Amino acid sequence: MILGDSSTANAQGAGSTTLDSLFRQAAARRPDAIALADSPNRLYFTDGAPRRLRYADADHIVSAIAARLRGLGLAEDSVVGIQLANTVESLLTTLGVLRAGMIAAPLPLLWRRAELTAALGRVGARAIVTTARIGEFRPCEIAMQVAAELFTIRHVCAFGENLADGVVPLDGLMAADDAAPPLAEDRSHSVESQSFESIERAGDRVAVVTFDVTPQGHVAVARSHTQMIAGGLAPLLEGRLPQDAVLLGGCAINSFAGLALTMMPWLLTGGTLALHQPFDGLAFSVQCNYEGCDTVVVPGPLVPRLAAANLLSHRELKNVLAVWRAPERLNLSPPWRHETARLTDMLVFGEIALLGSRREPDGQIGPWTAGEVMAPRGAPQAVRLAEIARSPAGTLMLRGPMVPRQPFPPGAESLDAPWLRADADGFVDTGYACRIDRATQRLAVTAPPPGIVSIGGYRFVLRELEGQVRDADGGAAVTALPDAMAGHRLAGVSADGDAVATALAAQGANPLLVDAFRDRRRPRAA
Repeated sequence: MILGDSSTANAQGAGSTTLDSLFRQAAARRPDAIALADSPNRLYFTDGAPRRLRYADADHIVSAIAARLRGLGLAEDSVVGIQLANTVESLLTTLGVLRAGMIAAPLPLLWRRAELTAALGRVGARAIVTTARIGEFRPCEIAMQVAAELFTIRHVCAFGENLADGVVPLDGLMAADDAAPPLAEDRSHSVESQSFESIERAGDRVAVVTFDVTPQGHVAVARSHTQMIAGGLAPLLEGRLPQDAVLLGGCAINSFAGLALTMMPWLLTGGTLALHQPFDGLAFSVQCNYEGCDTVVVPGPLVPRLAAANLLSHRELKNVLAVWRAPERLNLSPPWRHETARLTDMLVFGEIALLGSRREPDGQIGPWTAGEVMAPRGAPQAVRLAEIARSPAGTLMLRGPMVPRQPFPPGAESLDAPWLRADADGFVDTGYACRIDRATQRLAVTAPPPGIVSIGGYRFVLRELEGQVRDADGGAAVTALPDAMAGHRLAGVSADGDAVATALAAQGANPLLVDAFRDRRRPRAA
């Protein structure tokens, strides 16, 4: 491991380590190894041929991106919104933002004008990095509309073809041989040129801001480099990932869970990360076989279907990380049966934390208990990653090195909902109902937070969706129905669904809400 045994012995012991320093170490150790690889079907969902980059080339491009951002006049600690498909550019841009001394704010792909404007306005973003095309969606056009509404955003940067005037093109930086060298002042952000005090504090600086959804609406969640590393240790240690792991990431890095389950294990092991835009079974199989992946990261509800379709039978595969964004559904998962690969269930609690539990040898779900969460479970030298408690209201509470402790931006306590505030003992309430067996202390998550709708990796406040629909058509309504794969699905009720869908799209509503009224199977008013 890049952090070494002494550093991984304590999830809080990497105070001087930054994500960029992890990447630099990997690039110095394995300059000619493949660092990042695109999906073979990349042209289907975004511009540009699939890329496979060596560490040396990726490092050069990261410096070029950092230089371009600094050259735009963006100051240190500027927030940069990033809305990109699950391609090498998403990782390189995130690292480039960090190398420039700025804060990365990954944005969900299905967010449109309304959600983007609210979120980026809340954190005072100074720039957006996006792309010309993701499927039929034109995110660069939406980014330009958002920038027109928010005076704080000074620049829209984009990869891809046929960009509008005023957009800063970034495709030229992807040619590693031609990429511009970093600006001289970039050295002020490198560990080598900092004072001892600033090096000690480097890991505590805010690295990433993601966005959670609470009953009170969207909340910005900031994490330091050290907290991100602690999050990455959960899948790394509980999943027993090897050094130089070859990962296939089927989850976009637009949330804490996505970052902790893909980018962080990649950085911590110094391995290879193949990026998969969810979800194409053929492309998934081709990638896994071609790259020789030993670890895959996929949605938990999809695992039985992948196994049944023989898509998890590759000889090199040793670890399957199953991501449960609706953790209350884990108990419905069937036993795991595989000749060589072990399954680790990763439970995601919004943007608060994620916890891992490796399946028992008989394929049954690993036990969860109140108290300290150690990884790997049962190991003599396990690392403390979190602590679980049950609130008087019967909800799951967490504290530990990965749990966010500060509001963002600083001084936002009066703006943010109490949902994400730590209590006097440092516990943060996840809002998920749970029960704990008094005799065994075994824990089970039983229900999602009230009023929150979870669809795949997206969470919504149901009353906000209802309000958007009423604004579009006073006679229309929307409801959330259970869904075995996604957690929920939205169903619209209206006299003229197409008209409601058009009105919602004009509002800048999320396409999941828009499609609830375009679905021909929807219930209609009499």
